[in-house]
Amino acid sequence: MLVASPAMMPASAQSNHGPSSVADLAEGLLDAVVNISTSQNIGDGKRTQPRMQAPDGSPFQDFFDEFFKDRQGQGPRNRKVSSLGSGFVIDAEEGIIVTNNHVIDGADSIEVNFADGSKLKAELVGADSKTDLAVLKVEPVKPLTEVPLGESDAMRIGDWVMAIGNPFGLGGTVTVGIISARGRDINSGPYDNFIQTDAAINRGNSGGPLFNMNGEVIGINTAIISPSGGSIGIGFAVPTELAINVIDQLREFGETRRGWLGVRIQPVTDEIAESLGMDDARGALVAGVIRGGPVDDGSIEPGDVIIRFDGKDVDAMRDLPRAVAESPVGKAVDVIVIRKGEEQTVKVTLGRLEDNDQLASADESGEDGAADLPDTLSTVDVLGMTVAELTDEGRQEFAIADSVEGVVITAVDPDSAAADKRIEPGDVIVEIAQESVMTPQDVEERISALKKDGRRNALLMLAGRTGELRFVTVRMD
Repeated sequence: MLVASPAMMPASAQSNHGPSSVADLAEGLLDAVVNISTSQNIGDGKRTQPRMQAPDGSPFQDFFDEFFKDRQGQGPRNRKVSSLGSGFVIDAEEGIIVTNNHVIDGADSIEVNFADGSKLKAELVGADSKTDLAVLKVEPVKPLTEVPLGESDAMRIGDWVMAIGNPFGLGGTVTVGIISARGRDINSGPYDNFIQTDAAINRGNSGGPLFNMNGEVIGINTAIISPSGGSIGIGFAVPTELAINVIDQLREFGETRRGWLGVRIQPVTDEIAESLGMDDARGALVAGVIRGGPVDDGSIEPGDVIIRFDGKDVDAMRDLPRAVAESPVGKAVDVIVIRKGEEQTVKVTLGRLEDNDQLASADESGEDGAADLPDTLSTVDVLGMTVAELTDEGRQEFAIADSVEGVVITAVDPDSAAADKRIEPGDVIVEIAQESVMTPQDVEERISALKKDGRRNALLMLAGRTGELRFVTVRMD
């Protein structure tokens, strides 16, 4: 086996080796990293002792049931729940500490433990569940050590990083690894954009800092993937590019004040892109506009595809909520949309996001089925669906709101492409390929026209029974 000596390696390979020691770096950072312990009193009215169970099929199960039957609900019992996490000082003079929201969520008391063994009670300045960040404040009795926030967007995959935290309550622990990936979406919130690292992160590291090799915090350790609860080399940190604005708002207002566009969005799939005549799948498809919201003036319409927001490209749906949330309330921004195949620029003044559900994607849940409607109702069978005029009887049968207009779907073939897309009876077809339909004949004619144009998919705008909109593509094979 041949092993290259240092002299045989390219100069670039020799210079990119990891540091031989991080002792000097760690020594200067350990004092700024703290352990956070919380306690919460819970009175749940239930006994905490678990009920014993006999093995499955045991002839003694009736005995166990009878013995413990009268021992349930013997009155409320208060219990104290404790948790441990990590944090770090970002302002020594003011005593400001950053951690995760889930570390302190619901706590009755919060105590900060410093590396020198001293302890201070902390008060909660503010917390944000969407990014899982929290800001604490202590009253320093002696000078604290603080660490600066760095630029996470300057970090590259493969860069060395250091994590310091309180794993399993053991106290200040240093681990080193690299950035394994950027921009990870782990479905923990609407603004997921995590840094992934293989630096060991375990329970108790939550809220601790992830440093670059300059001693700057470029992430807040938040989550791990682990079947055992221990590190398997897949950890996630909130990048400072996302965290800084949240931290500043929590310090200033005690809460976040995010921009709000007032639209419901869904992904642009390859099928939707083909149906809209787009060259590639990109952007965020507007499935609905919130009544009374910032764009309820017609500036943005259902069916628009937002591809650029305030100078930032929207490559995927999840890029838009983050870009909007990071924008100041009341700011006037340019939004570029694709509307009926053409790019348009609209000016929008952002509102303030008040409700976590206002940027949620349209709900596509439901069960297939059919309902009995009058035999005299005009119907058409198309794409595995039976569609009918939306009459007063139909509204009553399917509990469809008066504000919904279009053609009602009365039945769906369970083996059809429509059923695969979770279209169900009671859905209302509002548009096909961005053209309104009001009768079953309109539906039939639009589908025929699309087939003649060589389209493989039909883009349907569907309204739910209460009026919420979503877009679905159905194959026309």
